[in-house]
Amino acid sequence: MRIALVGAGGQLASDLLPLLPVDAVPLSHNEIELTDPDSVARALERVDPDVVINTAAYNLVDQAEDEPAVALSVNAIGARHLALACRDRHCTMVHLSSDYVFGLDAERRRPYREDDCPGPVSVYGTSKLAGELFVRSLCPKHVIVRTCGLYGLAGSRGKGGNFVETMLRLSRRVDGSEPAMAQNLQVVDDQCCTPSATLDVARAVAFLASTDQYGLYHVTNSGSCTWFELAREIFRLEKIDVAIAPITSAEFGARAARPAYSVLACDRYERLGGAPLPPWREALASYLEQRRQAPS
Repeated sequence: MRIALVGAGGQLASDLLPLLPVDAVPLSHNEIELTDPDSVARALERVDPDVVINTAAYNLVDQAEDEPAVALSVNAIGARHLALACRDRHCTMVHLSSDYVFGLDAERRRPYREDDCPGPVSVYGTSKLAGELFVRSLCPKHVIVRTCGLYGLAGSRGKGGNFVETMLRLSRRVDGSEPAMAQNLQVVDDQCCTPSATLDVARAVAFLASTDQYGLYHVTNSGSCTWFELAREIFRLEKIDVAIAPITSAEFGARAARPAYSVLACDRYERLGGAPLPPWREALASYLEQRRQAPS
């Protein structure tokens, strides 16, 4: 089984590639431009894959509010181009999506299942939902994986970063000396989700890519927390003594709205035989240990 991995170099793809067969082909943005159907066709013609895994996305949630056409061109139209190419080549397409396809139900407090009605509250979420719909309608052999709050080692070194790295950066002085004890960090405490380690999600994606059980799956670490609770656990595990205060989404004032609750139920993936992902606290501790041991 020959696999093409689109979005190579990203957090998830970096952890996923070593789990794939040795002849898997990573495709960076320089090698495939999703917004250009000719580029997509040329890349797949060259690789001739049986399975295409798409981890590429426009992930600038707030910036998408100001440039919706750009977000849609990648997350929706780009997914459409890839779905059509996979259909024409009779490939399986594994497409990564987001918990941000939910959020419209402000009263929701139970995990979303795959058959729950989506309702995004941002341009980014809308673009990801549109991409899902293109893939589902155009590529018969598809697997769509929704996940949430990804963080991985590639993000600790790349310009994009992730929430964990942002918290660690903000808690320390710029020169890398002792934590800035007097600094008072404010973190949103009214958005509940499940932060997920890319290494754990990558294992699940590799498993799903090896099956012929097409459809939509939710894959995250287990449990749930707010961003404030996640930040507090990061500092506890790293033994960083820094003042941190909970605030509301309204007080934070982000450009794009976020779901107040976007926890995903992963039963369908587990019923298929996928190994349950560990609780988010355990995953976070493992990530921080990996981070400490990783070469700088």
